[in-house]
Amino acid sequence: MVRKMEEDQQDIKNILDRVVQHATQFFDELDFRPASVNPNRDLYDGLPIEGHGALQVLEQFQSTYSKQLSGSVGPRYLGFVTGGTTPASMAGDWLVSLYDQNVTGLEDSAAGLMEIETISMLRELFHLPVEFSGAFVSGATMANFVGLAQARQWVAHQYAKDISQEGLYNVPPIQVVSGAPHSSIYKSLSMLGMGRKSVHLIPCLPNREAVDIDKLQKFLEENKNKPCIIVANAGTVNTVDYDDLHAIGQLKDKYSFWFHIDAAFGGFAACSKKYRHLVEGMDQADSITIDAHKWLNVPYDSAMQFSKHKPLQVEVFQNHAAYLGNAIEHPEFIHLTPENSRRFRALPAWFTLKAYGRTGYQELVESNAYLAELLTQKIQESETFMLLAPTKLNVVCFTLAMRDKPMTFEDIKRFLERLNQEGHVFMTPTIYQGIPGIRAAFSNWRTKGEDVERIWNALCGVDQFM
Repeated sequence: MVRKMEEDQQDIKNILDRVVQHATQFFDELDFRPASVNPNRDLYDGLPIEGHGALQVLEQFQSTYSKQLSGSVGPRYLGFVTGGTTPASMAGDWLVSLYDQNVTGLEDSAAGLMEIETISMLRELFHLPVEFSGAFVSGATMANFVGLAQARQWVAHQYAKDISQEGLYNVPPIQVVSGAPHSSIYKSLSMLGMGRKSVHLIPCLPNREAVDIDKLQKFLEENKNKPCIIVANAGTVNTVDYDDLHAIGQLKDKYSFWFHIDAAFGGFAACSKKYRHLVEGMDQADSITIDAHKWLNVPYDSAMQFSKHKPLQVEVFQNHAAYLGNAIEHPEFIHLTPENSRRFRALPAWFTLKAYGRTGYQELVESNAYLAELLTQKIQESETFMLLAPTKLNVVCFTLAMRDKPMTFEDIKRFLERLNQEGHVFMTPTIYQGIPGIRAAFSNWRTKGEDVERIWNALCGVDQFM
């Protein structure tokens, strides 16, 4: 098989030309590609004994598998919070595979320095002070994991313990306090050994997903001698609601807690003067999560964790091994995050930040928010649908209007199955304040006003068959 690999290498220009042709055709047809696909589950044909070579495999992929892939990079994929891929970030991502750097540190290439430069540009984009260090991870879940791992270590220090060396056994139970934490917080706490039940929910403000600051302060006062972790939201997934970050930060003057902010996509409000007030106080955090494959619009598998406590981070994630040299003296990357093997994730972000700058991302955020408002207006004027919450930024949370019986989650699932099977748009379900609903998350640079019209027509078209 090595011989066949050598043959493919000799034919690499032809192979790459064919890949470019395929990519060009994909983008030419993207407007007509279904936003979601119900895949054929019988595609698998096993491992060949004799390989087919790159060109034949590409033909097999094009003729069979590519048709089973969704148009998630396109303008009407509104599920989860999925950004698109800017042209510059796609170019950068292709080069990641070409150069195939393992960005463990700063020793053997410029890749590490480019990651530091990219983090610096992102700090500027989010108006964060230089006290924050940062590194790329695979997504918001791992960024939350990194922040909470540091928080766990900090709480242990308050009891004169070192969890990274001694484990959790001699540390009192650690409470994690939040109003409406994302599911990835619970997952991270499970992986960190603190457990999902360590979350203490503080009531939110009426008809909001923002924590009640008075009730939060009351909890802190009642537990004044117990250091804890506060997880604040800068953009909830249902309604893009924001905790009062500044008010929480002010409480640090009186109480002992680690302040972690989950700003997976809501942190991008900082890009716009119109919405920047929503993240006022983000600079007071101890750690912050922000996703790149959401509103930065880079390919999937990319997020950033920011921290003011790099030495504490090194205590948790340091990786001593003789073959790694003396990198621990100037710790980067593998000593700051869970992964030892690290793809050059910073490069697509570097490309897109350099290509489009601060103004480009301001326009992206404000455009998506405007489009969300267009859909909101249509819902408000409709007798078929109803809003579940005001639209604050880029996510519209709505449901089917009540008729002769209360709407159930099964009703919503059935509606979305029909909507998504049509392929014009893809949306995901939710439950907001006990009411089954639908989320439409605008976070793609390609989405335009005419897409909102197609989305609305698709929504109304499904309803007539319900």
